[in-house]
Amino acid sequence: MNNENGRTEKRQSKEWFEALIIAALVATVLRLFVVESYRIPTGSMESTLLAGDFLFVNKYVYGPRVPFTEIRLPKVRDVQRGDIIVFKFPKDRSLNYIKRCVALPGDLLEIRKRQLTINGLPVKLPEHAQFIGAEMPPGLADFQIFPSLSDFNKDNYGPVKVPRKGDVILLNASTFPLYRDLIADEGHEVSQIRERVYVDGMSATKYTVGRNYYFAMGDNRDNSLDSRYWGFLPESDVVGQAMMVYWSWDPDLSILSSPLDKVSSIRWGRTGLIVH
Repeated sequence: MNNENGRTEKRQSKEWFEALIIAALVATVLRLFVVESYRIPTGSMESTLLAGDFLFVNKYVYGPRVPFTEIRLPKVRDVQRGDIIVFKFPKDRSLNYIKRCVALPGDLLEIRKRQLTINGLPVKLPEHAQFIGAEMPPGLADFQIFPSLSDFNKDNYGPVKVPRKGDVILLNASTFPLYRDLIADEGHEVSQIRERVYVDGMSATKYTVGRNYYFAMGDNRDNSLDSRYWGFLPESDVVGQAMMVYWSWDPDLSILSSPLDKVSSIRWGRTGLIVH
């Protein structure tokens, strides 16, 4: 009887172990290819999203990338204007950023006195977007703004065309700051000597763009490190689309507040909030 009980316990332990392994594998696959959790670290998307919001991010919709490769699985649809997207920060791909896509490959983008226009048409400010700083006048250059040496600033920007795969762009001294990082990120050596641009050591006046790119901006327009500061977002860096806030807490308040406290760090009203 004891031997029989021992065999039963071993069989049950094996079944539990196998179930745990299967559950771990399923969770890993879901995280890699379907849905992943993301925490909002800063206020760049306020008041649409708040620092301390925890989101579910849909990785499947744009076609998830196979880890350690450039291969992407089939997508449900392309990124659309207005989508809130999570992406690898092009200047440091160990970091994830979240912004709103405001322009697609091939779009002509311009900002005049804070009014964003795409292909000549004004774009309505998102419902919860905001400006919290002073407006900068046209022509007052900001050295932090992309591209360098331009007279753009956060409130008066462009016009610039968002690069599209297959576009043939002109290379010269004036366009070099706009396309230098793009060409380098596509795997080429690029430099400027006097008035000439060199790609892979050869003098070049044209370059064919190898990827699609987007232009992303934060809803908190005066407090967002976005494409106005670091440039075009490669399609290959897009991780997924923000779906829903499943948990939220105020990082400025203690999560261990007692029931007697008048203010709770947990934002119960944001739980289940659909992101748009």
